[in-house]
Amino acid sequence: MLVTMPSQRQVLSIILALLTALLTITSLQHMTGNRGIDDIVLSPALHATLPGDRKERPIYKPPPSYTPPPIQDPFPLLQTTTKLPPIPPWNVPKRNLHKTYNLPVAPPLLIGFTRAWPLLLQAVTSYITAGWPASQIYVVENTGVQQANARNQLTLQNPFYLNHTQLKVLGVNIIQTPALLSFAQLQNFYLSLTYTHNWPYFFWSHMDVLAFSYENGHGDNLEPKYNQEGYKTLYELSLAALQEARETDPRWGLRFFAYDHLALVNPLAYEDVGGWDTMIPYYNTDCDMHTRLTMRGWSIKDARAGIIADVSSALTDLRALYRIDGVVPDFVDPNPPPREKGGRKVKRGVEEKVMVGRDENDPWRRRHLPRVQVPSSNSTSPNPNPRPRRSTEGGEPDPDPELSKFRRLEETAYAMDRYKHTGERERYVWQMGQRGGQGEPFYYNAQGLQDAIEIMIETGRKIYRHKWGHRDCDLIDGAKVGFDDQWLVEKDYFAPLGD
Repeated sequence: MLVTMPSQRQVLSIILALLTALLTITSLQHMTGNRGIDDIVLSPALHATLPGDRKERPIYKPPPSYTPPPIQDPFPLLQTTTKLPPIPPWNVPKRNLHKTYNLPVAPPLLIGFTRAWPLLLQAVTSYITAGWPASQIYVVENTGVQQANARNQLTLQNPFYLNHTQLKVLGVNIIQTPALLSFAQLQNFYLSLTYTHNWPYFFWSHMDVLAFSYENGHGDNLEPKYNQEGYKTLYELSLAALQEARETDPRWGLRFFAYDHLALVNPLAYEDVGGWDTMIPYYNTDCDMHTRLTMRGWSIKDARAGIIADVSSALTDLRALYRIDGVVPDFVDPNPPPREKGGRKVKRGVEEKVMVGRDENDPWRRRHLPRVQVPSSNSTSPNPNPRPRRSTEGGEPDPDPELSKFRRLEETAYAMDRYKHTGERERYVWQMGQRGGQGEPFYYNAQGLQDAIEIMIETGRKIYRHKWGHRDCDLIDGAKVGFDDQWLVEKDYFAPLGD
């Protein structure tokens, strides 16, 4: 029998067909979590949807292997009284202080909220006790639950829970978004508020922060201590930074206080670049926005007004911020990791610095905290009680009990910051501390919400890459692109299949 050998072109066609099939299988594995082709065709979930199949129930995911304990309200006093403890007298804001700095409008402070009520309540209380007027703080409820929180229809374990009554006791304002917004959409919502309220500028803050004034002084800026002449609170130093920007920089765009944990915004700059790109909803959207501002000649500078700690945990009793006698600063993780078998319970607070690690050269500490003596692991921690404390040597009373209380708070804030940024856990696991709310209005599965946001994050990163043809934030120096190059340049990196 005569056998005809395939031509060179036919061989090439066969090879290309095999490569195409291999790439197709690889793509299917990538989209389905790297399962084999047999799993794709024969998985029980797909079988359950075949016509004539006897199975009537869907195949459910296994339940979570670990559920965090219920969160606790960190300010139970607000549940029983409408009378707040007094703000430390040296931090009480002066009336119409903004006029002293030639500002036509008292600047608002916007704090967005979606999940984790204890951290929001902590952030708001810390700003108030640091001297920011409560009447100028606006909590922006970005939960998507419409009037459910205002009607008190949600419970504490619901991720979207927010207590309007307690916020009103604190004296702050509440603004609700019409729907659940992404980070970029929320920023544009802030811009829309400037039109409604005729704000020529505004501050905004993350909700996972602890804010303090420089009550212990600050050497870099030669800021005096709380009881010395010339002491200025976090709020007053923020006003000074705003005045300087307005009077010395006609193209001021942003002022960062510990990056954007607290930020000052010029709405005219946002307008000029077209606002935040809502197609990039979360990560990389700040790279996009800040670079476009720079491309258009708007300045972005660092400023310093106080201590802004980036935290994932909450003080167990927020009365500590008011310096109430006998209240010891201590903190709890709203979503603690599972305890290992045989592991001991770790006491949180100042002592935790030994557990999470301590670096005197830590850049966050160098930027924001004056150097404070910290007890060694084998010494007793400083007594936070404001009563006179006897030393072991001469029996002298504590010369400044108020400063001792602040130092204890300051060190606890540092421990909380280190707890968030050290270890193997993701920085944002605190957002998963509440897993309840089933059956309540506008209920959404907590894990499903997190999964959906992560999908949006990855999609936003892909959009960013396509928009600029570049992966990283160095669009100006690295990609050499300009403001008008958006969506017009080819990729400058190797793009894997599907990118």
